[in-house]
Amino acid sequence: MAKLFSFVLSALWLAQLPSSFALWPQPQQLTTGKTPLRLANDFKIMFSDNLKDPPQDLKEAAGRAKEHLHKDRLQALVPDRGASSAGAISGAKHLSSLSLALGYQTKLKSIAEEAVAPLESRVEGYTLTVPGEGGQATLQANSSLGFLRGLTTFEQLWYELQNTTYTLQAPINIVDKPAYPYRGFMLDTARNYFPVSDIKRVLDAMSLVKLNTFHWHVVDSQSFPLIVPGFEEISQKGAYSSAQIYSPDDVKHIVNYAAQRGIDVIPEIDTPGHTSIISKSHPEHIACPEATPWAQFANEPPAGQLRLASSNTTKFTASLLTSAAKMFQSTYFSTGGDEINKKCYDEDGPTRTELSQQGKTFEQALDTFVQENHKALKGVGKTPVVWEEMVLDHPVTLSNDTLVMVWVSSDHVGSVAKKNHKIVHAASDYFYLDCGAGGWVGNNVNGNSWCDPFKTWQKSYSFNPTAGLTPEQSKLVMGGQHLLWTEQSGPSNLDSITWPRAASSAELFWTGPGGDVSKALPRLHDLQFRLVQRGVNAIPLQPMWCALRPGVCDLTA
Repeated sequence: MAKLFSFVLSALWLAQLPSSFALWPQPQQLTTGKTPLRLANDFKIMFSDNLKDPPQDLKEAAGRAKEHLHKDRLQALVPDRGASSAGAISGAKHLSSLSLALGYQTKLKSIAEEAVAPLESRVEGYTLTVPGEGGQATLQANSSLGFLRGLTTFEQLWYELQNTTYTLQAPINIVDKPAYPYRGFMLDTARNYFPVSDIKRVLDAMSLVKLNTFHWHVVDSQSFPLIVPGFEEISQKGAYSSAQIYSPDDVKHIVNYAAQRGIDVIPEIDTPGHTSIISKSHPEHIACPEATPWAQFANEPPAGQLRLASSNTTKFTASLLTSAAKMFQSTYFSTGGDEINKKCYDEDGPTRTELSQQGKTFEQALDTFVQENHKALKGVGKTPVVWEEMVLDHPVTLSNDTLVMVWVSSDHVGSVAKKNHKIVHAASDYFYLDCGAGGWVGNNVNGNSWCDPFKTWQKSYSFNPTAGLTPEQSKLVMGGQHLLWTEQSGPSNLDSITWPRAASSAELFWTGPGGDVSKALPRLHDLQFRLVQRGVNAIPLQPMWCALRPGVCDLTA
C-alpha cells in the first residue's frame, strides 16, 4: 500500500511539473530531464582556474545571484504549490556549486564596460549545464555580459518548498544568446517625475529579463529635471521643483548602477520640438512659447520649439547636447526630432526673418540644425538616435549609423528600411504601455487615448520584427523596446503599468518571434510572482486559479 501511495504521489508531481521553469526569456536551446535536484545549504558560486581574476562587478553579480537564490522563495505555480513533490525532493541529490569558466582564454572586461559598447559588438551568449547527479554545475561564457545573462538564467531554474531550493527537471543544458542586440525600455521622466529609487527598481527588473537598454526620455516641454553642467539655469527654472531633479551625481549613480546590471543608458533631449520649457530660462531660443490654442502649435501643451533657423540657437543646442552627452557612458544619444509643428515657425517673427535672410526653406533650416547637432555629438564620440520623422517626414541628412526609432506605426518600418537606416522597433500599435487609459486632456468627456486600445502582452509578443522586409533589410533591425509615456503615470503606478507587460518584448527580442502565447503564459505568471518577490509591484495577468492551472482559462479550453 505504501508503494502504491508513493507511486501516486510521484505521478502527481510529474503531472504538475512546470514545462519550462520560470525562465524568461526562453533560451535559444534548452533540454531538461526528470530528475529532482536540490541546492546544497552551503551552495557556492565559484570562478574556475581559467578565470582567476574576474572583474569586480562580475564578482558582485555572482553575489547578487546567490542572494536571489536564497531570497526568491518562489513556490511552483501548481494547485498544491509543490507539496506533492516533497517526497521526491527530500531524496534528491545536492548541487554544491556553480563554476564560471571561460570558453577560451581571454582578458575579461567589466560588465559595465561591455554594457555600453556599440550594439553590434556586444557578446551576451553563454552555455549552462546542471548535472542530474548533483555536484557542480558549469556556466561557460566568453564575456562578462555572457556570464551575467547566464547567472540570471540560473537564478530562474529553482523553486522553493519547505526551506528547500529545488528543481524537478535535472539534468539541464542551455545554449543561449540574443536574437537582437537592442532590447529596451523607455521611460519618460519629464511629464511626471520619478525618483532615482524608482528608476533603479526598473533597472533591476530589466536585468532580470535580460533587457539591455534604458532609453531615458529625461526632459520635454513640461519640465527639464536634468541638471546639465554649464546649463544649470534650465533645470533651475524648468524643473517642477528643486526636489524633482536629476543631479550629475544622480546621473552617474544611475548610469553605473545600470551598467553593472548589463544595461546601457541612452539619454534623449528631444529637439527642435518638445522644448517649450527652455523658454523659462532662454526665451530668445524658443518660438511660440506656450502659444494658444495649444493644439494648433503642438501635439501637447505647452507649445514651444527651438528656433532652428537661428545660428545662435543652433550653437546653443549643440553645446547643450554635447554637455549632456558627456554625462553618460553610452555611445548613443537621442536628439529626437518628432512632432515638429510648422505652424509654430510660420507664425514666429524671428524665424521668418532668419529664413528670409538666409534664403532657406523651413526644411533646409531643419537639415542644417540637425547636421550641426549631430556633428557636435559625433565630436564627443556619440552615435545619434532619432525618431522616424527625421527619415520619413523631413529630407534631413543623416549618417547611416544613425539609429531610427519607428514609433508612429509598425507599417512605417519598410519605408525606413528602404532608406538603409538601422531600426529600433518602438511602434505605438504594439509597444506603447500608456495606450487605452482614456484621454488625459481636460474638457473631453468622451475622449480616449489617441493610441487605443490597450496593448496587451500578447499583442506585443505576437510582433514580427522582420515582417515585410527583405533578408538584406532584416539585417537593419537592431531590436526594439516597450515605451512608457507618463501623462497618466507616476511613481504610484510605474510598476503596475509596466510589469510584466514589458517583459513580452524582452523575450521577443531575445528569443526571436513566433512564440506561442499559450505556452508563454505560464512562464510569464512565474515571472510576475518572482518580480513581486523582488519588490516590484507587477500586476497579475489572470485570476490565481488560472495561473495555477496552465491552459484552463484559454478561450478555447
